[in-house]
Amino acid sequence: MKGIRLKAPGGLDHLTAVELPEAAAPGPGEITVRLHASSLNYHDYRVMAVPGAVADGRIPMSDGAGVVEAVGAGVSEFRPGDHAVSCFFPGWIAGEPTLPDFATVPGDGVDGYARERVTCPAYAFTHAPSGWSHAEAATITTAGLTAWRALIVNGPLKAGDTVLVLGSGGVSIAALQLARAMGATVIATSSSDEKRARLAAMGAAFTLNYRSTPDWGTKVKDWTGGRGVDHVVEVGGPGTLPQSIEAVRVGGHISLIGVLTGRSGEIPTGALMRKQARLHGLIVGNRTQQQDYVRALETAEIRPVIDQSFPLDGIADAFRYEESGRHFGKICLEW
Repeated sequence: MKGIRLKAPGGLDHLTAVELPEAAAPGPGEITVRLHASSLNYHDYRVMAVPGAVADGRIPMSDGAGVVEAVGAGVSEFRPGDHAVSCFFPGWIAGEPTLPDFATVPGDGVDGYARERVTCPAYAFTHAPSGWSHAEAATITTAGLTAWRALIVNGPLKAGDTVLVLGSGGVSIAALQLARAMGATVIATSSSDEKRARLAAMGAAFTLNYRSTPDWGTKVKDWTGGRGVDHVVEVGGPGTLPQSIEAVRVGGHISLIGVLTGRSGEIPTGALMRKQARLHGLIVGNRTQQQDYVRALETAEIRPVIDQSFPLDGIADAFRYEESGRHFGKICLEW
C-alpha cells in the first residue's frame, strides 16, 4: 500500500512517498480501516519540521478518517462499511488524563495515518459524524476535540458567556462554532483584516487586528464594559498569554492549548493572581469526550471549515502552505 515516511534527520524535504506492507488482518478486538483523509495540525508540523523529533522512518499524521473494512473477533461497536475517525490518545478511553507525553500518539510516538490502511484496536477510533466527508471527519481528532474539551468539558461554557478566540486556525474556528451554537458571544483576533471579516461573517461579535492593536487584551476588556471575557481559547502561548490574562474576567477561565509563539516564557503571575483566573493546560481529549463531541456536532449541525485539500503525496506542500499562515480553518489531505 502507499504511504509516507519521514526520513532522518527530519524536515519537510525528508517526507518520502513509499510502498508499505499491507495492513494485517484484524485480530481479536481489532479493526481494519481504509483511510481516505487526514488533517494538518501544528503538532504534526513540529514533529516533521524539528530535526530528530521522531524516529527515522516514522509514518506521520495524528488524524485519520476512513471506512471500516473488517472487524476482528469480539468487536461489536463497528461493522464493515462504518465511517470512522481516529483518536489522538488511542488508549485514553475516559476519566482524568494520565499520559505525560506523546509516546502513544499516532504520527509521533507511534506510526500515524499517512497511509492507505491501518489495523489497530477498535478503541483507537470512534464513529464519524453521519453524513460527513472523510476530510471533514479528520478535523475532529485533534483540533475539534481540543476546542470541545477547552470550552465544554473544562469550561464549562454556558449560554450568555463571552469567549475570546485567537486567530483563525482549526482550533479557534471550531471553538467559535461551538460557542455560537451554545449561545455564547465570541470575540476573535487576527492579523488579517480579510480574515476578520470572515470571522465576523461566522458570528464573531467583535474582531480586532492583534498586530495593529498590540494591547488587544485591554481593548477586549473595554468592549465587554470592563468586565472581561469568561473564556479564552489561548493558542499562542507565552507571546499572547499576558494579553489573554488582561482580557479575561475576574474568576474567568483560560485554556492554554498552543505554543505558536514559543514553548516557554514568563507568565505574569501577579496579574493572573489578581484575576483569580483558572489557567488550564490541556492536550486534546479522551475517547469518551470525542464520542460526546460527535453527537453534539450531529445535533447542532456544525460542519468544519476546510481551507484546502492536498493529495497524500503532496503532504510537504500542504505543510508549507500551513507554514505560510494563509489558511483559514483546516488544511486536509485526501486520497
